[in-house]
Amino acid sequence: MDPSPRHRRDFIKALPAMTCYLASLSTRTFAGAAAQGKSLKQPGEIWVDTHLHCFAGKEDTRFPYHPQGPYHPEQPATPEHLIQCMDQAGVDYAVVVHPEPYQDDHRYLEHCLQLGQGRLKGVGLFFSDRPGSLDRIGPLLERIPLVALRVHAYAPDRLPPFGSPELERLWRIASEKNLAIQLHLEPRYARGFTPLIKAFPSTTVIIDHLGRPFQGLPEEHAEILAWAKQPQVIMKLSSIPSERQYPHRAIKPIINQVLACFGAERLIYGGGFNAETTGKTYAASFERARGFLSDLSQDEQAMILGGNAAKLFGWKNA
Repeated sequence: MDPSPRHRRDFIKALPAMTCYLASLSTRTFAGAAAQGKSLKQPGEIWVDTHLHCFAGKEDTRFPYHPQGPYHPEQPATPEHLIQCMDQAGVDYAVVVHPEPYQDDHRYLEHCLQLGQGRLKGVGLFFSDRPGSLDRIGPLLERIPLVALRVHAYAPDRLPPFGSPELERLWRIASEKNLAIQLHLEPRYARGFTPLIKAFPSTTVIIDHLGRPFQGLPEEHAEILAWAKQPQVIMKLSSIPSERQYPHRAIKPIINQVLACFGAERLIYGGGFNAETTGKTYAASFERARGFLSDLSQDEQAMILGGNAAKLFGWKNA
């Protein structure tokens, strides 16, 4: 017997909740497998963490935090700990993103990449509005494998000089030296970058943390999604929020929206490493990310979890 119109309406109304429930089931399944020490890394997959920070900690006087750093972590998150966790979790390569506590003093990043012996590459942090900062890019690039230059735009006192020749010079240096521009921004500041993204079509642009969709209005985040029309723009699936934390919004629809705009071939994954990470929790972060990609084929999942990044950043066996 066919269901009544009322039953059909009730079923349709329930579909969104059912979809969210099934998506959360899928995510929990992946995380649960990791908690039991089971890796879901598929044969032939390459896993790349494209977003992590390392800190020497306050006790290591060789690498002091910068006075202008907005935060100074107490606990160290060392490259030795990172490599150990990578080995235990099956993470092949990683990108160390130079964090703000050190500002444009890159000595600790140099230390990390030297210890990484080819498995680690770095993202530099330079300030186009500070005298002499951009002049340090070339010498640093001669010493360590940089893949990108990071730009912050997430607070009134943490903004680049939009519309200035100095910011354009940063973009131009990145283009000349075959480096990407990596943007960490709140959506409200997106329009300030649009002219540069269009003016430098051959310079890869990487957007951190899905463009921080919950830290702006949907119409502001739409500006970031529109950058997908520029083929050089890459989106990073990183800092995936928990739906149990404020603002308690489902992230799966956002990820689906990003996938619809950028496609699996222009997404890269990052996350899971900090001072408390173990091999088990590191693997679980990759498997949680895979849970959000359950609508994709295995090959597409593998591209996002590492294949795309390995090619983008030039690891040899990619």
